[in-house]
Amino acid sequence: MQNNIEIRNPATGEVDAVIPVITASELDTAVALLKKGQLSWAKVPLQQRLDCIIAFGQLILANKQELAEILTKETGKPITQSLNEIVGAQNRIEHLRTNASKWLSEELITTTGATREKIVYEPLGLIANISAWNFPYNVGFNVFLYALVAGNAVLYKPSEFATGTGIQFEKYLYQAGIPQDVFKCVVGDAEIGQQLLELPLDGYFFTGSYKTGLHIATTVAHKLVPVQLELGGKDPLYVADDILDIKKAAISAAEGAFYNNGQSCCAVERIYVSDKIYDQFVEAFVEEVASYTIGDPMKQDVFIGPLTRAAQLTVLDAQVKDALAKGATLRLGGHTLEDTGYYYAPTVFEYCNHDMELMKEESFGPLIGIQKVASDDEAIHLMQDTTYGLTAAVFSADQDRAMAILEKMNTGTVYWNCCDRVSPNVPWSGRKNSGLGSTLSAQGIRAFVQPKAYHLRP
Repeated sequence: MQNNIEIRNPATGEVDAVIPVITASELDTAVALLKKGQLSWAKVPLQQRLDCIIAFGQLILANKQELAEILTKETGKPITQSLNEIVGAQNRIEHLRTNASKWLSEELITTTGATREKIVYEPLGLIANISAWNFPYNVGFNVFLYALVAGNAVLYKPSEFATGTGIQFEKYLYQAGIPQDVFKCVVGDAEIGQQLLELPLDGYFFTGSYKTGLHIATTVAHKLVPVQLELGGKDPLYVADDILDIKKAAISAAEGAFYNNGQSCCAVERIYVSDKIYDQFVEAFVEEVASYTIGDPMKQDVFIGPLTRAAQLTVLDAQVKDALAKGATLRLGGHTLEDTGYYYAPTVFEYCNHDMELMKEESFGPLIGIQKVASDDEAIHLMQDTTYGLTAAVFSADQDRAMAILEKMNTGTVYWNCCDRVSPNVPWSGRKNSGLGSTLSAQGIRAFVQPKAYHLRP
């Protein structure tokens, strides 16, 4: 096992920090401490627990510039997008402030008759939050904030590529009043993640790849504890022939595909366009992507920074070679950039088909394929042709037409005239290889509790 984790700046490839990895004995000690601390934390009134989370959010905002710089240096996310994420993630805290009491308080079901009935929502206990690097505030807040409000203790393992951000979460949670025996940031690599699976925990909440999610689910299945998995996607967008503004649609689609360098589970990963507007859409799309500023992610005007992981450059190169070999037309990019760091040129292919990997396998980078379709039925068939089920989008002027298509999508989320959007007001969930369980909404609040039914005869 590694003794330290090296934090490399993706913009330079250089090591920015070296952080010690938790040892096995330290992890065992932390588990014992948190299991004991959780019992006390669960007895703290809900409003008091919630007040700590609200205070945490205020501390995050007060230090947002420093935190954004940490996030940008370790992930390569452009600084404006880091700030957007930090500020935007506050809506999770507002969602909890508004709704936690409603969904976590006991419910009186029957108050008359011989037997009275009620439901009490009790915390799961000590849970593991194995988180991701691409949006650590969003996906982390979806889990550990909701878990803490519900009275759980949390072992939080940040991705190795967002370790510094995870350490900041711990720092500010403690400052906000969360006890040190209730939350622990676990620094480590995949080996530490494996150790978490072997510990006597009461739930596992993971964000990452399908392969790792499947491993987690099968490894802990015998424990019969809750497991939630937010996994990958190959999210389709269909642009119908009745859209009113082709250029506006292209700009929206491009942002959905290339924001955060396409490193988002719900990024647009494949586009289908009606043959009646195909050429116009492609030209507008290419023009928009070509206008993106690429460079140092610490600069305010940069939209495309480096990829977070060097290994993804190889994945993108393989998909580009495959598309070219199978007849796609390369309109932009298709290569790494001659610079330090992990930069890949924003890449657009047209005349794609489902023989090509870039229309079937997750890209998770600045690469998009566009395919021409002759009808809504063809678009539906192609959109359904995937092992994933996270999101699907339709751009159309006709709501009824769009809804008829979206109703056929076996995905956790659908969009009409928008894409790449997450709201705390509605569930965030995947189907098939995109995961199981829900965060956010009322379901996401109750994901961290277990109901107990009371039958009471006075």
